[in-house]
Amino acid sequence: MLHRFLAASTAAIALGTAMPLSAQDGADVTVTAPEIDYTTWELSNGLRVIAIKDDSTADVTTSMWYDVGSKLDPEGRSGFAHLFEHILSRKTLNMPYNQIYGLTADVGGTRNASNGPDRTNYFETVPAEYLERMLWTHRERMAFPVVDEEVFNRERDVVKEELRQRVLAPPYGRFQRFVLPENAYDTTAYRRPGIGSIEELDAATLEDALAFHEAYYGPDTATLIVAGNFEMADLRAMVDEYFADIPRRENPMPLELTAEEPMRTEPRTIVARAPNVPLPVRGTLWKGPKTATQDTAALEVLSAIMARGDNSRLNEALVRTGKAVDASFFYSDGEEAGMIAGFAITNPTADAAEVKAILDAEFAKIRTTPVTAAELREAKNEILSGALRSRETARGRAFELGEALVATGDPKAADKRLEAIAAVTVEDVQRAAAEWLDPQGRVDLAYEEGAENPSEWANPAPFPTFRTLPEPTRTPLAVRPEAERDPLPQPGLKPSVEAPAIVERTLANGIEIVAAQTGEVPFATMTVLVPGGAKSDSRAKAGVANLAASLADKGAAGMGAQDIAARLESLGASVGATAGTDGSFFSLTAPVANMEEAGRILATMIRSADYPADEFERERKREIDGLEVALKDPGALAQMVSRPVFYGEAPYGSQPGGTQQSLAAITRQDLLEHRQTYWHPAQTKVIVSGGISADRAVALANTLFGDWTSSMPVPPAITKPAGKTGPVRTVVIDLPDAGQAAVYAGMRAPSRSSEDYVALELANSILGGGSSGRLFEEVRTKRSISYGAGSGLPARADEAYLIASSQTQNSTADEVVQVFLDEFDRLGSEPFAADLVDTRRLYLTGGYGRSLETSSGFNNIVAEFLMYGLEPSEAARYAAELQGVTPEGASAAAAKYVSADMATIVVVGNAAEFIDDLRAIRRDVEVIPAAELDLSRGDLGAGM
Repeated sequence: MLHRFLAASTAAIALGTAMPLSAQDGADVTVTAPEIDYTTWELSNGLRVIAIKDDSTADVTTSMWYDVGSKLDPEGRSGFAHLFEHILSRKTLNMPYNQIYGLTADVGGTRNASNGPDRTNYFETVPAEYLERMLWTHRERMAFPVVDEEVFNRERDVVKEELRQRVLAPPYGRFQRFVLPENAYDTTAYRRPGIGSIEELDAATLEDALAFHEAYYGPDTATLIVAGNFEMADLRAMVDEYFADIPRRENPMPLELTAEEPMRTEPRTIVARAPNVPLPVRGTLWKGPKTATQDTAALEVLSAIMARGDNSRLNEALVRTGKAVDASFFYSDGEEAGMIAGFAITNPTADAAEVKAILDAEFAKIRTTPVTAAELREAKNEILSGALRSRETARGRAFELGEALVATGDPKAADKRLEAIAAVTVEDVQRAAAEWLDPQGRVDLAYEEGAENPSEWANPAPFPTFRTLPEPTRTPLAVRPEAERDPLPQPGLKPSVEAPAIVERTLANGIEIVAAQTGEVPFATMTVLVPGGAKSDSRAKAGVANLAASLADKGAAGMGAQDIAARLESLGASVGATAGTDGSFFSLTAPVANMEEAGRILATMIRSADYPADEFERERKREIDGLEVALKDPGALAQMVSRPVFYGEAPYGSQPGGTQQSLAAITRQDLLEHRQTYWHPAQTKVIVSGGISADRAVALANTLFGDWTSSMPVPPAITKPAGKTGPVRTVVIDLPDAGQAAVYAGMRAPSRSSEDYVALELANSILGGGSSGRLFEEVRTKRSISYGAGSGLPARADEAYLIASSQTQNSTADEVVQVFLDEFDRLGSEPFAADLVDTRRLYLTGGYGRSLETSSGFNNIVAEFLMYGLEPSEAARYAAELQGVTPEGASAAAAKYVSADMATIVVVGNAAEFIDDLRAIRRDVEVIPAAELDLSRGDLGAGM
């Protein structure tokens, strides 16, 4: 949907002082948020250091933020800062290609990097004892990067695959990445797409990369942020050791840009087209102010009023009326300029001109009529609650502070931003709307299916010119021979951190409660698990369980959809609900002070959802229209196709989100019957965690659900939902306009409660666990034919499928298939070395531990255990359970479940570009045109 990729690109936020969160009825409910406590200093070479100490975590996050973003891309080299972000992660004087992956994943950590218009960052989270090693890697990448032909060519190919996957393949990728920036800006560098273009990436040279590094990368353009469990004196000493001797840039280019965006004084209209646009878009954009200027806070509040949450103006005017499938409004600010935009994906039965007229009326209303005090309060509370959620961990606080710092140069900018939001008045919102949503400064846009027409939506303003960098002066470095490399720093002392105590209770009505205090930030998550997931749906009415859950907030016990949305959002609370394969989940997040009031609303939804007819009809139609979008996306379509291909006519083969045909057949009565049958107190589980004491959480759950009874019988168990193992198949879905091909490959695997599950999970981490997995290594690192590849072993009550997946160019889909098959055979036939198994254990336990630090992550893990009949206390014993798997045990599990001849293959893409080569690998290939698919049938309709 549109809102999923047009989210506001605002700076991360923090709270410096207590901020009010008042309920809509005016109750005096105040939530306090502790100040982000940090220490900062600067080295003589210009490197700024920020330390955020947190002894409650066993991890530490190191992140290096450079004031170097895509706005500094040289002339004719759009996408270059992003390309260089990839390059700088790869090789150094003492680290061979991609060793950084192993240095993090193999000790239980994770790492990544990101690039935006104004900054680039490189970050890792590892067990705290590896802090020094991570600082060493940042020194290597800052002072001794190896930028050679191998790195340059491989990473350029990877970036082109990323562009295809994120821009050309998704239905609205071109709109987001190309059409919007081209028309939002006239003179600043933001006008160019940060991800670049295939043509300009192809034109780039190794010399460009060397010149870019010399011009912009050095300690004088960087900030190091360390957050987590460390001793301050030790950190200071290590920072001096690893960074103090790195010189400033020898040939620096200024980071400041001189171009200013002029205000637009004449409106214009464009129509953009692309080949894979399922539903038309209508909208308007305007120029906006820079970060941290007079109206930034007011515009963020305005954006929340317009489109944040169900109780927003555009949702009410367009979505609830059935005119649009989705609507979005956002303000994206940056150091050089800002952009404001409002859009809607038009309902296929609606008149696009009418949708545009409604949008225009809402824009005019916000300009000319003051918002209400309730709207203002609700918007602020939503923003403040989001800040609480993001700051549950030291890592989250580091990123908030970092984003605000690089945008403003001020580490206190995050706190100042929240103070400014708290101070916004009704008058501020109207003043900002009147100034920045000026009808004379608008660009009206339409985005539709058709032949691409870039010349027709191009900005008429002269395209700006950009810097040409001086020639590089240094000779490129080369990785030292292994015997000559500097040794890695050894791990330090492992801190002792006490795991949160897990409290279990059973209420008188049979509801099981699990509670734990996982942090000190006054923010909590409540998860309610009920039976009756997608496996309970009949094939003809697939999607009932998911609709019953997702529409529970549309009416209950006399409250309408807008009542529920307004009450929750005024409390800074949010509710998510979905049907998984084996059960349905409700998740409430809220400031602790408002948890009981928000929880009462959640409990009412679960116990009394009544699905008003008008709400049901509208939301069912939205789901049908949303599938129209997904069916154009090769990745989403491959995921849907894999279910009936893997499971045939068995319950697990049903589509959780339904099909367009099954959704059309569902009635409101179906949802009522599902709720009454499956949402039963005798089989309900409630998990509460976050900055709330376990005793208080148990008492809260009892208050909300202790008196819940049902006259219905306990729902019957659904036996053998996986059905019998079907034949191995190779299925191609021909999607001629696909910008990429998506490849899925699956093999039958054990249930979550099977004694083989953990052993196979360990083996799977060798195959496709993150960037250190074999699939990633073969597909991305060695061949550069995909942005990534991996595999997963989902938890199921019955037998699952171990699934490998990747997206690639249509022409290389067969190559990815062959890699998958080769790696399956390798995994199932080669014994695992003990050291490999040891590092993969750490990889799994590290990710697991990081999840347990957030309330939502803790709840998800415990809910999975409860769903599959495991004890919640297993959460604390997971590492020990992994430790009990020997290399021989992991190898045996791989040999039992994984091989090429057991793998079913699904490929979605432009079949003409790969079908002959695929048939050379697998002779019995079934080709089904995407337009003829029947996702409700195991044979996909091919047998009709």
